[in-house]
Parts: sequence; structure tokens; C-alpha cells
Amino acid sequence: MAAKKVLMLHGYAQNAHIFSKRMGALRKACGKDIELVFVDGPHVLSPADLAEAFQTSSQSSSLDDLGASEAGAETDPALAPRGWWHVDATRTKTPGLEDSILLIRDYLIKDHYEGIFGFSQGAGMATIIAALLERPEVFPPFLVDGKPPHPPLTFCISAAGFRPYSLLCDTILLPSFSTPTLHILGKNDVIVVEERSKSILDISDNKRVEYHDGGHFVPSKANWRNFLKAYIKDPLGNVPSPTPGPESQPASGTVTPATPAQ
Repeated sequence: MAAKKVLMLHGYAQNAHIFSKRMGALRKACGKDIELVFVDGPHVLSPADLAEAFQTSSQSSSLDDLGASEAGAETDPALAPRGWWHVDATRTKTPGLEDSILLIRDYLIKDHYEGIFGFSQGAGMATIIAALLERPEVFPPFLVDGKPPHPPLTFCISAAGFRPYSLLCDTILLPSFSTPTLHILGKNDVIVVEERSKSILDISDNKRVEYHDGGHFVPSKANWRNFLKAYIKDPLGNVPSPTPGPESQPASGTVTPATPAQ
């Protein structure tokens, strides 16, 4: 049986190489059953881009806070900080998003993917792609000869995700999207704070929410690795929570609606 393929989208200021290294424990746990395909965002970020991002986060932050301590001024292209769109100070625009959508479209044309897994800005990108595959006609350049480039995905995993805001994002994401989506949130995340993370939960119709005690990262302890592998294999199944208790929420339409972000 062929391995299930999952598109992996890195966070802002990371890149495919950095994210792959960060997800090394999960890659090893998945073995030959699941192939994680790491993709570079098309936009190499300048110092001015990073300064803009640091100004708009909830508090003073750094590349380390973004999970991209390896990125910086080094000349090694494998360490160049990248993004799926440029951060706008008002958070009402997503400059460069169209390029990223077309880049992912080209991956989807060439192969079959069971799902998509994104971290931080990559999680926002993942939900955009999942929603767009439900209604590809809302962004005609995504179509190939008038047809969708790929069937709707079986699942989406959004780690430290949030709802991006722009006219294009609203067109794709609103009023809601229904791809089964696992939302992983850190209770001590100071980059994507609780009210910001809830903005994507509000429009995710078929959601499962799992919390971890850490900050802005994808949890990688054994319980989480085993959970994520099991979820990817059977996203609609009754996979036990990695953190049993009241902090997890079931995969159903009965989850208590989150308070809209201000």
C-alpha cells in the first residue's frame, strides 16, 4: 500500500528545511506509512519583513519565539526565512498570498495528498487550501482548465493557527469551511494568543481541538507523536486525546462556539 502523503507548511520565518528538522521525531514515528512533504513558502523574508512581524505580535518577539532560531542573516539558502504572505501591520491584507496558493496548486496537480498540516502562518495557509478545495471556483486562477486541481482533502491539521484577514481570505474562508480539521493550541502561546486562535475555530465547522501546556510550537513528546500518527491514519476515527481531560474537545459540530476575536 502506498504511503499517505501530507503537505507540510512551515511557520512564518521558517522554511521547509527548518520545519522538517523540527518535525523529525514525527517523521520518524510515521515510518513508511506516511510521507510528510515539506514545502518552501515562495517569499524570502527581508529584515524589514521580520521587523514588521515583531512589531505586530502580542509582545516583543524574536526568531526563536517564531520557532525559527536557525533562520537569519546566514548565506545558506537552506536557512533563509520564508513566508506564505508578507505580514501587514493592520492584519487586514495578505500581500503575496496569491503566489503561495498557485505554488500549492502545482503540488496538488502532480500528486494525491490525504491532508495538509500547517504551523502558525502555515496553519493559516493550510486552512485556506482546505477551504479552497471545497469551493475552488471562488478563486479562478486556482483552477486547471476550469477544473479543481485536486479533490477536497480528507483532513487539515492547524497547529498554532489563526484566521488570516484580507478580501481574498474572506472570499475563500467565509462563511465557514467543513474539511475535518484538528486544531492544536498551546495554552502558553504568546505569539498566537487565545483570542486570535479562536478566530479560526469560529469558522471551522468540523473541528477537533486539542491543547498542550507549551507555547508557540508543535508538541513532539511521545504521546503527541503517537496521537498525530494515529490521527493522520484515521482522521475521522475515535483517536484518544494525547491529553485526556476537559482540555480536549471532540470532533463534532457540537463543540461550544468560541468567542469571536476582537
